[in-house]
Amino acid sequence: MSFFAELDQQYIDGEWRPGSGSWDIIDFNPFNGEKLASIAVATADEVDQAYRAAERAQVGWADTNPYARRRVFESVLRIVEDREEEITEAIIAELGGTRLKAAFELRLAKELLREAIQLTLRPEGRILPSPVDGTENRVHSVPVGVIGVISPFNFPFLLSLKSVAPALALGNAVVLKPHQNTPICGGSLVAKVFEDAGLPAGLLNVVITDIAEIDDALIEHPIPKVISFTGSDRVGRHVAVVCAKHFKRSVLDLGGNSALIVLADADVDYAVHAAVFSRYAYQGPVCMAANRILLDRTVEREFTEKFVEKVRTLTVGDPADPATVIGPLISSQQADVVEAQVVETIEAGATALVRGRVDGNLVSPTVLTGIAADSSVLRQEILGPVAILLPFDSVDEAVRIANDTRCGLSGSIHTGDVERGVRVARRINTGMIHINDGTGHGEPIVPFGGEKHSGAEWLNAESMVDAFTTQKWISVQYGRSTFPF
Repeated sequence: MSFFAELDQQYIDGEWRPGSGSWDIIDFNPFNGEKLASIAVATADEVDQAYRAAERAQVGWADTNPYARRRVFESVLRIVEDREEEITEAIIAELGGTRLKAAFELRLAKELLREAIQLTLRPEGRILPSPVDGTENRVHSVPVGVIGVISPFNFPFLLSLKSVAPALALGNAVVLKPHQNTPICGGSLVAKVFEDAGLPAGLLNVVITDIAEIDDALIEHPIPKVISFTGSDRVGRHVAVVCAKHFKRSVLDLGGNSALIVLADADVDYAVHAAVFSRYAYQGPVCMAANRILLDRTVEREFTEKFVEKVRTLTVGDPADPATVIGPLISSQQADVVEAQVVETIEAGATALVRGRVDGNLVSPTVLTGIAADSSVLRQEILGPVAILLPFDSVDEAVRIANDTRCGLSGSIHTGDVERGVRVARRINTGMIHINDGTGHGEPIVPFGGEKHSGAEWLNAESMVDAFTTQKWISVQYGRSTFPF
């Protein structure tokens, strides 16, 4: 595939070049094991080169007319639209995403780019009054400078763009480190699209590497003022600590343990479809996935029968096949972790209404019920196709169960009374929650973020301006101030 043959290098200061590390990151197709690329890792010295190139380029970019910056993003959007089929094939090959998943990721990526086009003109200044005669206070939103971005494997193209595009649109430069399992879709491909769109050299740099090679060099480096990280709360906590130590701002989009709640008056058939999609989209490793499905006792039996029936119809196999719903997990290690979670939960007394099997990186769907209230699995993020069904006897109990997790990213409530659903939603400690819908939503004009261990700072819409700009106060004295001495 041409993308992998062309983009198996680092991208620093507008140049494609091999890393100088002594070992390679091997990029595999998780479905068939095909070797897609071999990339010599970037060293800490190359991270330094990338940041210094970004710092040099950013000064001129910040002074560039925002209408000129906008033209670059218009070109990026056209390129993504023109190459949509190629990008789809890359997503299928590199991360085992189904065609449905790739289409979903690209739709959101294009919407994000449309918002980035508008974002170039979004920062505004303010003039504020002063108690001092003759003084005018001007407050400007200005780029922070250079931003480090660390992106995950599950939606690599979208989630790299989610920080890269607004940061660049607002006049910053970026150094991007993609996940080592998706170095092309999450890194080189993003750089190539911007390069072809005419982004000046040095403004976007991609370093493909691993913490085993560079330790914390990407976070500790003195140049970046903001680190934007998407991934697990465990790693996110470390990023936040290192950033705080070095007086940097951290933008964290972390894991979830979302609850989809089905109340007694819900449309059960519709709730089943929403729950199946919310749990099994892209095999399950989605931060907004419905880890826990909470069922009013009065609809538990009907919902469970229909849910299990629907899950049994999900096709598992080759993600390139349009009929496939469940493709491979990203690695054998991830498949082993998911299987271990299932085995531990069953051994503790849970019942498997559907018991998936592991075949290489393919993990078939599992549905679990009868789980003890103190089970550790209820408080973990399950990054695979495993659904947990939990009954409740009252709304108060449903709220308690939903909130009994360290995460608070997304959620969903199904009910025949929308305003009742809103009242319940207000009691759930989560950043986002949806009435009569699935749990996995992202709209670029709506703020995106979580509570508790699910993140710090928000993204999308005006939150992008807050995340990737800072404020500068300039006062002007048109007359003369009076000084006390």
